[in-house]
Amino acid sequence: MKKGICIGSLPGDSTEARFKLAKEAGFDGVEIGTLENDTDRHQTKQIATQCQLEVFSVMNSKHWACPLSDPDDSVRAASRAGMLDSITTASAIGADTVLLVPAVVNDGTSYEEAYARSQVEIRKLIPEATEKGIAIALENVWNKFLLSPIEFCQYLDAFESDTITAYFDVGNIVLYGYPQHWIRSLGNRISKVHVKGFNATELRFTYLIEDCTIDWNAVMAALEGVGYDDYITAELPVDKDNPEGTVHGISDDMDRIIAGHV
Repeated sequence: MKKGICIGSLPGDSTEARFKLAKEAGFDGVEIGTLENDTDRHQTKQIATQCQLEVFSVMNSKHWACPLSDPDDSVRAASRAGMLDSITTASAIGADTVLLVPAVVNDGTSYEEAYARSQVEIRKLIPEATEKGIAIALENVWNKFLLSPIEFCQYLDAFESDTITAYFDVGNIVLYGYPQHWIRSLGNRISKVHVKGFNATELRFTYLIEDCTIDWNAVMAALEGVGYDDYITAELPVDKDNPEGTVHGISDDMDRIIAGHV
């Protein structure tokens, strides 16, 4: 498996500084946010090449502010435009995946509405993503949506497209499920994996090992059991007290997790 980290988990005052730290800490690649112009995309790709890092995934930036499940047509149109920017970014920098939160259930959007609207809107994005060879990977987040692994599988399969995959977040699922169970259910639908810690007793996010109640050995056994061999990517906050040292610590923790020595 490859070891990745989100750009937001890296301290530094420039992309170059962040990428250099990722490389020094032993990461294979970095997940970035959407870049809105060709200049930034070209520069980011150059920096990644210089640092011998892969930019493998792009995190969409519009899915919370402008959900694809919103009742307002103009909001959904803005969300689609944001996704097209993400797909263009991924294609330009050589990434193969765009992370998307598919829908948000809230006071103004019922579960059924979120399901139906998001399916319609995501279908509109499939041709562009498919043409550019980019997977649209739907992430499980705290959005009150797709709350069982069986339903997640059904939602993905309804698209009947290899372009639509799962971006499985191990830490996000612990509040209401067991990550190793979800991994086995999702199987080869998973194209990317996020890791963060979670303490199920205290109901709070943590770093990967300290204070974390996740059974990482079971998680890795499940990933290996479904044949997953792509990136696992740390999505953790910057430690203000020891920013660079903590990045190295995250890398060391991930080595232990991948090796099954937790």
